[in-house]
Amino acid sequence: MSRTLLLLRHGKSDWSTGADDFDRPLKKRGVKSALKIGNWLNDNKLAPDYIITSPAKRAFQTARIISKCADIKKKAIDKDEHIYLASPEALLYVLENLPQQAKRVLLVGHNPGLEQLLYFLVNGQLEIPADGKILPTAALAVVEMPDKWMKLKNGSAKLTELIRPRELLDND
Repeated sequence: MSRTLLLLRHGKSDWSTGADDFDRPLKKRGVKSALKIGNWLNDNKLAPDYIITSPAKRAFQTARIISKCADIKKKAIDKDEHIYLASPEALLYVLENLPQQAKRVLLVGHNPGLEQLLYFLVNGQLEIPADGKILPTAALAVVEMPDKWMKLKNGSAKLTELIRPRELLDND
């Protein structure tokens, strides 16, 4: 397997703003968690060469924070409306239409679709945490992928890391 998929659930959003779901921004905690994940990616030399995100405000803000940590320009982030509240099938469509030259892709999106996609890609080969949440807010799954993004099958990938921001040390 020569490609890596970085599945990232957006950071914690701020419900107190009164904004509708699509326009809800990150909370301070969500920003801090996204920074932790971005720094972890950078420290582990896993910066993406391609970023694709839901256009929802909280997801785009999360992608933008990661891109800053990896020194990737904002205009290099692709927004795809298919990712917003997507089913696993819609997310597979997004993956199958990635540029073939992309080797390490960060996909920023939402649950339950991201968890369902991960479960499909690894054919259920993952431990379910005690809290039942595979991808809580700002959690990152690092997945080894097949050589091509096209025609992904159940069990065609391997989960190599599952990182939750609360498990990472603060760099303050």
